[in-house]
Amino acid sequence: MERDYKPIIKDVISYALIILAVILIRIFIFDPVRVDGPSMDDTLLDGQVLIINKIGYKKSNIKRYDIVVADVCIDGKLDYENCKKERVVKRVIGLPNETIYAKDGKVYVNDKEVDSSFTKGVTEDFTLDGFTKLEGDSYFLMGDNREISLDSRGFGPVKKNQIKGKASIRIWPINKIKVIK
Repeated sequence: MERDYKPIIKDVISYALIILAVILIRIFIFDPVRVDGPSMDDTLLDGQVLIINKIGYKKSNIKRYDIVVADVCIDGKLDYENCKKERVVKRVIGLPNETIYAKDGKVYVNDKEVDSSFTKGVTEDFTLDGFTKLEGDSYFLMGDNREISLDSRGFGPVKKNQIKGKASIRIWPINKIKVIK
């Protein structure tokens, strides 16, 4: 008696295509990221899980106040390719070719105070060591919990290629599911 393997092969190919599609979506379009630490309190809390949109910035520009995920050098090296990297969730405050500083607890971009309604804590005064203007492809990121955030004040401005995507949706915990704006 001859056995027909066509339905089995068809099922295996179907499952393989589904798995391939999921892998490609995860690599190129969406990625889950866990918030690690209190630097984005009260906007995002430690342990919450976000979905980042990886292709959004290929179609549109990075905007001030976007919450992004970036790979940054945390070992003090300026060579991004050869440093110890950490993935961080932060808010974009400074855009390319802008000047940024903080004085009397307020953050200024191009000498205009930026919105601080989402922040927690006091922002210590700062200027960008050795320069005040961001380069043409650099962004200044800050955590919303300004007193304890490791952000561009510590690791410096980030290049556009270090930004991996925009936080789009909070998916965990379930009772806090929300589109992030």
